Amino acid sequence: MLRFKATDLHPVLQEALANRCEILFVKDHGVYIFSDKGERDGENPRHMAYAVGCNPNTDEFDSWWELAHSELGGDDFGERFDPNMSVFQDVLQLQYDLTITATSTELTLEAAPPTD
Repeated sequence: MLRFKATDLHPVLQEALANRCEILFVKDHGVYIFSDKGERDGENPRHMAYAVGCNPNTDEFDSWWELAHSELGGDDFGERFDPNMSVFQDVLQLQYDLTITATSTELTLEAAPPTD
């Protein structure tokens, strides 16, 4: 299971809602979520939220790569989601984190109370 902190996701979700666009869940150089449209944020394409332990800017390569590979497999990919989904509203309104669990055929997104 991968976890995205609510505080990291808020700017992404707010940007997507303001721009009436989808959000993308991506596994390539790290595992992250960003809005399909929005302002550029430094060198990042837009506001980005990395999964805990899967940020190549702060986590050791072998560590984040192994976590991403074990949770999501070896191939890079991207999935699109509507930011109006109830799970994302729980992140915004209840200050919940987002967890993503993957099988070979589906992704399960759930809102979860924050952890320390």
